[in-house]
Amino acid sequence: MTDHVPTMHLTDPTVLVTLTGTDQSGVSTRLFSAIEPFGVEVIDVEQLVVRGRLMLSALLTAANDPAALETTVRDVGRGFDLDVTVEYGTGDNRARRVGRAQVIVLGAPLRPAAMAGITARIKADGGNIDRIVRMARYPVTAIRLEVSGADPDVLQKTLATVGFDLGVDVAVQENGILRHAQRLVVMDVDSTLIQGEVIEMIAARAGREAEVAAITEAAMRGELDFAESLRSRVALLKGVEEGVFEDVYASLQYAPGARTMIRTLKRLGYRFALVSGGFAPVIEKIAAELDIDYFAANHLEVVDGQLTGRVTGEIVDRAGKAEALRRFAAEARIPVKNTVAIGDGANDLDMLAAAGLGIAFNAKPLVRDKARTSVNVPYLDTIVYLMGITREEVEAADAAD
Repeated sequence: MTDHVPTMHLTDPTVLVTLTGTDQSGVSTRLFSAIEPFGVEVIDVEQLVVRGRLMLSALLTAANDPAALETTVRDVGRGFDLDVTVEYGTGDNRARRVGRAQVIVLGAPLRPAAMAGITARIKADGGNIDRIVRMARYPVTAIRLEVSGADPDVLQKTLATVGFDLGVDVAVQENGILRHAQRLVVMDVDSTLIQGEVIEMIAARAGREAEVAAITEAAMRGELDFAESLRSRVALLKGVEEGVFEDVYASLQYAPGARTMIRTLKRLGYRFALVSGGFAPVIEKIAAELDIDYFAANHLEVVDGQLTGRVTGEIVDRAGKAEALRRFAAEARIPVKNTVAIGDGANDLDMLAAAGLGIAFNAKPLVRDKARTSVNVPYLDTIVYLMGITREEVEAADAAD
């Protein structure tokens, strides 16, 4: 037995009713109660309130007495001192075209020229903007555009370039049921989850910070092989006391919004992993503090309470980070397509490419140019906007706790 589903044809008459003006309580209730006696069906409804200004649109099947319906709707509007328009046509809203995507624009500040450039590029790529909503006002302005008719992969490439030229970040995700599935978020640690580099903090206690920092910079720009650079830097740490790990951990500062991002996504059942070219004694403590589910990091050899200047075991390098992402996804039983990777350095590129959504966070130019999505504001909790979560929802959940 199958359910009977009424079919609307493109030639069937319809009426679009729109009320605009000062927002007031009870408008939608009064409207739908007033039109119920006409036997019409509600096909679509959109309502938007901006700074106390209301726009309510309802698409209805045609009434047997259109004039009486229109008079009734105008009476409802008059009762609330709202402007009313009534438009007659045929069929449902236009069919949704192929290529459904959500485009998130992040700006601090967000200028009109940026919105003009983004929307023009969407049109040039064959897209139509079906809906625009605000995700957040601070610490950045985040706007979501729901787009149809354009290939999401094409939008990802073209809008990234336009966004960079206009000084805003743009993320594109294909819409579909998998966007709502449980996800695994895999993060780099140094200069992503935390501010600064752990190895440089250790080097500072050995008086070798400048030398180590220079090698780190070259590696993150992709000028040096990561494994080779790690061995060179670790060799400079020979003789440092093992207690340095505790000292460094105690001095760590997380990126602004890091705790908010993790707390918010954890509420929704997301899993988290840290994949770091840093060192296990520090990463393990971070994972425990933030309730991280998985982590992978490098191990330093210690003899008689001092670092020997050597790395033990397999090095978590560029390829190792991508492999760790796949391994953790398998352990969590989450498809790789539903993983999110966040990083800033060249050794994160394979991980960003392997993930369903790879995000370059305040990244080096090489990484930013190659990543599909780039976020260049210092607030890690902006990542939740890319997941479709609004600032208001975050604050409401925190208040409820």
